[in-house]
Amino acid sequence: MFSKVLIANRGEIACRVIGTAQRLGIATVAVYSDADRDALHVELADEAVAIGPPPAAESYLDGEKLIAACRATGAEAVHPGYGFLSENAGFAAACAEAGIVFVGPPAAAIDAMGDKIRSKRIAREAGVAVVRGEEATATAEEAARLAERIGYPVMIKASAGGGGKGMRIAHNDGELREGFDRARSEAAASFGDDRLFVERFISDPRHIEIQVLADRHGNCIHLGERECSIQRRHQKVIEEAPSPFLDAATRAAMAAEAVALARAIGYQGAGTVEFIVDAEKTFYFLEMNTRLQVEHPVTELVTGLDLVEQQFRIAAGEALRITQDDVELTGWAIEARVYAEDPYRGFLPSPGRLARYRPPQEKATAAVVVRNDSGVVEGGEVSPHYDPMISKLSTWAPDRTAAIEAMAEALDRFELDGIGHNIPLLQAVMDQPRFRDGRLSTAYLAEEFGDGFSGAEIAPSRRSLFVAIAVILAEIRANRVETPAPRGSARAVFVDGARIDVTVEADGTDRWLVAVPDHDPQSFAIAWSPGDTLAIVNGQDDAQRVVKVAPTITGFRLRHRGADLEVKVMSPQVADLMMHMSVRKPPDRSNHLLSPMPGQIVRLEVVRGDRVEPGQPLVIVEAMKMENILRAERRALVARINCEVGTVVAVDDVILEFGEV
Repeated sequence: MFSKVLIANRGEIACRVIGTAQRLGIATVAVYSDADRDALHVELADEAVAIGPPPAAESYLDGEKLIAACRATGAEAVHPGYGFLSENAGFAAACAEAGIVFVGPPAAAIDAMGDKIRSKRIAREAGVAVVRGEEATATAEEAARLAERIGYPVMIKASAGGGGKGMRIAHNDGELREGFDRARSEAAASFGDDRLFVERFISDPRHIEIQVLADRHGNCIHLGERECSIQRRHQKVIEEAPSPFLDAATRAAMAAEAVALARAIGYQGAGTVEFIVDAEKTFYFLEMNTRLQVEHPVTELVTGLDLVEQQFRIAAGEALRITQDDVELTGWAIEARVYAEDPYRGFLPSPGRLARYRPPQEKATAAVVVRNDSGVVEGGEVSPHYDPMISKLSTWAPDRTAAIEAMAEALDRFELDGIGHNIPLLQAVMDQPRFRDGRLSTAYLAEEFGDGFSGAEIAPSRRSLFVAIAVILAEIRANRVETPAPRGSARAVFVDGARIDVTVEADGTDRWLVAVPDHDPQSFAIAWSPGDTLAIVNGQDDAQRVVKVAPTITGFRLRHRGADLEVKVMSPQVADLMMHMSVRKPPDRSNHLLSPMPGQIVRLEVVRGDRVEPGQPLVIVEAMKMENILRAERRALVARINCEVGTVVAVDDVILEFGEV
């Protein structure tokens, strides 16, 4: 086994690899860009080496700097994590030439599968069904000709891509030409390779992948499948193992093809063969990721194996210690990716400082496992220079229903403030009947939240629950005790502008009675004190709920299972007086294009004096490795441009000013 390894990555995966390495007695070396000087992975490693400024091309993608760091520290091996140089055959070859072990497959295997165009040719030759397409293209005109031959809709994909970067769906020639430039630019920025190809897009598919392990002694096994169908912009959001869709025969057939493909290219290490599966369970090879997958924790939870340990042992020349017959899948695991993306604002990137970061407590019992893989700490900064992942929350239970409920409760307890994030969306999905029934597809989020996300639907029963909780919290805050002497109080509650008159009474024990007109009182026990951000609520049905609490001047903002509601609580007399108060109108900003996110201007599509139409692209802002097109909302005249290409903008900076046509 190695005595020292360098982790050529950052964030949660660097922390994850460091944990296993240290458990195995391997000393660790972290590398960091200037933006990551105070990052958690730097603190956890035994040593750390600075490798340059934050653009990935000048730090994490600079193989020469990484090899120099190995030489300077005496690291015998490099673990690339995922992303960055993890699937770069040139870097793997350079490591071998320098006498450094690359913890991954041989350069030849990476080269064969890392090029998405070549990988499909190899898969076809190995007898694996592939989606029609795969031609390389250098221009939008060539792509349009290919799309016409293949037939719309098509997927534009980066040949060296992964992680949803450099990918666009096009349903017509216009969408293809616009998406081509964005995909090409993202591919160049993320992978240093702007080659694209076009393939037929299968509508409403499921994304299911097979995990494989192979050593240099000819042994190759699979560890079952993961379903990764819930995606946004081709980036996985929720994954699970096993898949709720596959039957035993389909699972066996997919696994056999995955192992056959791995053997055909002389694979070594941990890898994943990804498939697109249609409604009839017909599957097509998508790509092979020659690295550790982001979602590997769900496989670890159902197999009991540490995949990073397996990577280290294989790279050190050991033979696999397990055979296919030893692999046993137990229970069900789910992973939810927590991203710095604001679902209430169209999933715009939301970098910034974590004013509060309190993930749920990790635990492992025979009934439930809660695991959180993260690379951040409270008070740390989510950088605009890298992808928006904050953490990966995973749960395990003996069956899928229990695993979902464990995830829902863990998300309820996940406290995150200071930036926009997708926890409310994850909570909403966990409560949806469609998800609980396992009726998934890669179009799931688009179908369920096609009009955007504004929070989970608040049914009348949940609204009544929020009203009762807010009234009780107001009483606790006023009296500074959880169970004051028995007495009744009349309160006026405002929800979405509507007034509800209620009475609240402490019954002298640990419970409160709350009643609205024409309804029997409901009983609640609430564990909460002023200053707490979570309230533990036990209702009349004895079901326990964890509710996030944020005090406001007149009440509380309450959040639970993706629902978000502000409730005002006051005396009836104050409520009567409020009816006479005027409402302050916000300033009119309709003639301004405001930046919806912090980022950098990478392209201006208009000049001063241009007349623009609704939907017309105006400017492209890059944030967190993704390019975001800002479009005109109405017909207008561009009167002023307040930035240029390269300008760094903050949220609500005025980019353009408009005049009337």
